[in-house]
Amino acid sequence: MTIRTLIVDDEPLARKGLKVRLEQYPQLTVVGESSSAQEALQAIAALKPELVFLDIQMPGMTGIELIESLVEKDVDLPMVVFVTAYDDYAVKAFELHALDYLLKPIDEQRIEACLERISDQLEQRDQARREARMLKALAELAGVSIDEVQQRLDRGEAVTGDYASQLAIRDGSEVSLVAAEDIDWVDAAGDYMCIHAKGVTHIMRKTMKELESMLDPRRFVRIHRSAIVNRERIGQLINLASADYLVRLKSGDELRVGRSYREKVKQLLL
Repeated sequence: MTIRTLIVDDEPLARKGLKVRLEQYPQLTVVGESSSAQEALQAIAALKPELVFLDIQMPGMTGIELIESLVEKDVDLPMVVFVTAYDDYAVKAFELHALDYLLKPIDEQRIEACLERISDQLEQRDQARREARMLKALAELAGVSIDEVQQRLDRGEAVTGDYASQLAIRDGSEVSLVAAEDIDWVDAAGDYMCIHAKGVTHIMRKTMKELESMLDPRRFVRIHRSAIVNRERIGQLINLASADYLVRLKSGDELRVGRSYREKVKQLLL
């Protein structure tokens, strides 16, 4: 996938020169050129570029006025890199959340630095879109609003049902969904829970008591004050010489049984 790019400049030679230089970068595809801000308004609506290299000083409507017009019309804004021979507009440009600002004549190193910023911005945007899709899916599943899902996640609560069919585990800006049936066991590490599922360990900030209340007791059993096990993963109960017990999972992992949980665990294997 390449970044759909539009060049806007009233000078034909400036457009041609910039296009030639941008075509050296395979991550960009120039989908159009506009010689005025008015043309650019139509091109942005028709071509839906992801990135616009926009000259500021143009007759009729400046590049800054073009962006202000798009904001007023509530149009989805592409990423914008302002291009100009004058540096007096820098502050105003960044007030409008321009991604970058290139001075004519454009230095090759500045273009490369600009493309790095574009790549970083796209990655952040993609993460935000993934999270938005995840929140929407959770909201539809739970039958609540996206705001309510966000509030439940912030409080560390189960998103769906009385018992969670899946855990929504936040890691920075991303949210991972782990199906409850895929969880092998859970153990505590300080203020965090280690969720072991399908060979992957997910870290969740929650107390053992909170997590236990979220998991269906018909599927999960607490075997220690710091461990919960999926009943279906239990293979053996091992009686040690010290009168302690170990639960050996079908995966081969072994977990110690707390003394106050022995009878409950023994009943599972009768």
